[in-house]
Amino acid sequence: MNLHEYQGKELLSRYGVKIQRGYVAHNTEEAIEAYQKITEASGSPIAIVKAQLHAGGRGKGGGVKVAKNLDDLKLHAGNIIGMMLKTPQTPGGLEGPGKLVRQVLIAEDSYIPQYDQCKELYMSILTDRARQCNVIIYSTEGGMDIETVAEQTPHLVHKEYIDPVMGLQSFQCRKIGFHLGLSGDAFKNMTQFVTKLYKAFVESDATLLEINPVLINGLGEIVAVDCKASIDDNALFRHKDIEAWHDIHEEDPTELEAKEYGLSYVNLDGNVGCMVNGAGLAMATMDIIKLSGGSPANFLDVGGTADAKRVENAFRIILRDPNVKAILINIFGGIVRCDRVAQGVVDAYKNIGNIQVPIIVRLQGTNADVAKKIIDESGLKVHSAILLQEAAELVTQVLKEQG
Repeated sequence: MNLHEYQGKELLSRYGVKIQRGYVAHNTEEAIEAYQKITEASGSPIAIVKAQLHAGGRGKGGGVKVAKNLDDLKLHAGNIIGMMLKTPQTPGGLEGPGKLVRQVLIAEDSYIPQYDQCKELYMSILTDRARQCNVIIYSTEGGMDIETVAEQTPHLVHKEYIDPVMGLQSFQCRKIGFHLGLSGDAFKNMTQFVTKLYKAFVESDATLLEINPVLINGLGEIVAVDCKASIDDNALFRHKDIEAWHDIHEEDPTELEAKEYGLSYVNLDGNVGCMVNGAGLAMATMDIIKLSGGSPANFLDVGGTADAKRVENAFRIILRDPNVKAILINIFGGIVRCDRVAQGVVDAYKNIGNIQVPIIVRLQGTNADVAKKIIDESGLKVHSAILLQEAAELVTQVLKEQG
């Protein structure tokens, strides 16, 4: 589950990490109230207006603005709240429709009082699957262009791997401070910052904590000016308080509906809908669609109990996508018998009514021959196959017929 910036900062503050303080506002009136609170607390008339949504690159898209006075605040808050923000990470990228901004964070100016003495760093923690351990990634070149830094000057990006048994060691925190070129209070504060940040990562069951920038202010304090956080969905039962932060507005409505039906669904931008049981088989099915000249329109795992109702719900979700030109159902009958799945497909087809999109059904496993007979004798416009290659050829054929 992804968190908003303000939620991630709240999580970090629980572990003693110094954060850029701020208040969330959903309209201009709330933004004015938040501005008055934050400027009174900071002693500076400057505040930062930051769009709150699950996407990076907000600054480049116009979603982060500096307000030097109350009039600036009103202008920026009014412009950002309700805008369709386009960033490289919103749907369709900079050429797409963008995402609606429903709230902003009115944050303090963390760079006061010595602006010229501040330095921006980068730090993130995530799991390295290849090494099977957590890794702290850090760089002296923090800010909006960190992707460019990683691409063009990779030697400036450092990694510290954490032994899963031993955990983070104090010498590793000092090593990070040395590589960042710190000394004095800044060095001491950085070792404490890394320790607290890693503790937050582990104890909250996070899969990602990204702080960009990590600010070293003129006093040598280390401040998390931004925070991108993701929590393992499978661990949310242990964190009911974090689960309560879930923002359904940031989720794909279709994916939310699929979750209610017990379906694992991810919307993609292809032209062939997939209905498969098992995540591994779903990935293989997406590959075979690509090799057949098509492109998968979704990832959809119906699970081990592909009964008529579940298949019908899956059909309805797939058919909502106007880009779908064909549907490939690929079921391996291990836990569930193929003939039951076939009957579910037939029943679902009849319940939905006339389906204009060609359907290819590939069933393999227990009673696959019986299932093929059920499909063939149903009188419906459904192509049946037993071999995966046969199903791939049918996909190619129907796509050619579609033009």
